[in-house]
Amino acid sequence: MALLGREFIAVPDDRKGQIVFKWPDITIRRYTRAIVNADEMAMFVNTGQVVQTLGPGRHQIDANELPGLGVIIDHVSGGNAYRAELYFVGTREYTGFKFGGRVDDVQDPRTGLVVTLRVFGDYALRVADPVRLVTNLTATVDVTDNERIAGWVSDQLLKVLRTHVTTQIIRNGWPILGLMAYSAEIEQNTIDAGNGQLAAYGIQLTRMGNFDINLSPEDEQQLKQLAKDTSYSQLAGGFQNYAAGEMALGAGQGLAKGGAGTEGAFLGAGFGLASAFGAQQAQAMQAQQAEAAQRAAAQYGVPYGQGGAPQGGGPQGGTPQGGPPQGGPAQPAPQVPRTQQAAAGAVCASCQAANPAGAKFCMTCGQGLAPAIVHCTECGTELPGGARFCANCGTRVGG
Repeated sequence: MALLGREFIAVPDDRKGQIVFKWPDITIRRYTRAIVNADEMAMFVNTGQVVQTLGPGRHQIDANELPGLGVIIDHVSGGNAYRAELYFVGTREYTGFKFGGRVDDVQDPRTGLVVTLRVFGDYALRVADPVRLVTNLTATVDVTDNERIAGWVSDQLLKVLRTHVTTQIIRNGWPILGLMAYSAEIEQNTIDAGNGQLAAYGIQLTRMGNFDINLSPEDEQQLKQLAKDTSYSQLAGGFQNYAAGEMALGAGQGLAKGGAGTEGAFLGAGFGLASAFGAQQAQAMQAQQAEAAQRAAAQYGVPYGQGGAPQGGGPQGGTPQGGPPQGGPAQPAPQVPRTQQAAAGAVCASCQAANPAGAKFCMTCGQGLAPAIVHCTECGTELPGGARFCANCGTRVGG
C-alpha cells in the first residue's frame, strides 16, 4: 500500500545532480509533504499544462492550500489523492557539458585558401524558466536525462557558431591562423546569440570554457605553408626571387641527401630561372651579332646599319673582289649609333679598330676611347656628341 505509506516527496540524494527529476508516481496522496530545496522548483503537470508550481520549502499537498490542485483531484480515491505528473527542476548552475564539431568551410582573408573550421569547448547552463523547459522541451527530448538536454543545447550552439563565427571572420577580416586572439569576443557573442536561441526553452548559458577554434591537421599544414610562402615572397621582393632561393636551398639539401630532397617552390623556380636564362642568352647573341656587323662595316667602309654592298670595291674600282678599297676618295669613318656602340663596344677613331664593350683604350693603337664629355656653358647640362645647341636652355654650343 504505497499510496497510504508515503508521507514525504523529495528528490532522492542520488538524483540531486539531475536538471529535471520526475516523481515516479502520478497518484499523489492528499496531505503528503513535498520538500523543495533552495535550488529547486516543483510543478504539477496535467495533459501538458502546468497547473501548480511550488517554490523552495515544505508544502502540504492539499487543494485548500494549493488551489491549482483542484483540477487534478482523483475522484476514484474519494478525493484523497491527486493524479498528475510532478517535476522537480534544478535552478542552480550545471557545468561540464561539452560541445564541438565542424562549423563551416571558410576562406582565409589573408591567403584566400578555403579551409574547414572546427570548434570545441565546454559550457555551463542554468534553468531560467522551469515552466518553459518542461512544457516546451518535453516533446523534443527526455528532460529527465541531463545528457539528452545537454546534447540538444550543444546542437543549438553549433548552429549559432556556424552563423556568427563565419560572419565575424568575413566582416572583420580575421586571419584563420590567428583566431584564438579573438576567442574572448567570439565566446561572448556566442553566449549572447545562444541565449537568444534558447530563451524559448527556459535555458540560459552562463559561461564557456576551453574554447578552441582549430583546423584539421592537413588544412593547418597547408595554410601555414601558404602563409610562409606569401610572407617570404614579400620579403624577397617577389615570388621569383623567393623561388630562386628555395631552389638553391633545396638543391643543397637534395645533394646532401643524395639528390632526393626538394622543396615545394623548386619546380616553379626552375621554370622562372630557365626563362630568365633564355632571355640573357638571347641578349648576348644579339650583342655578338651587332659586334660582327660593326666590324664588317668598319672593314669595308659601309656605314653601320645602312646595309648595301661595300663601297669602292669590286672590279670597277680596280680592287680585287673582297679586298680592302684602294685608290679613289677616302671613305668617311662609319658613324655608329651611341646605343649600339654601348652594346657592341667602341670603334677607335684613330685606327678604326673595333674594341670590346667597356674598353677604355684601343687594343690596337692605344688611343683613348672615352669621348670627351661636353657640358653647356650656361646651365651645365651634359650634351651629346655633335650637339650645336643646349636642349635644356637653348644656348649655342661653343658660342
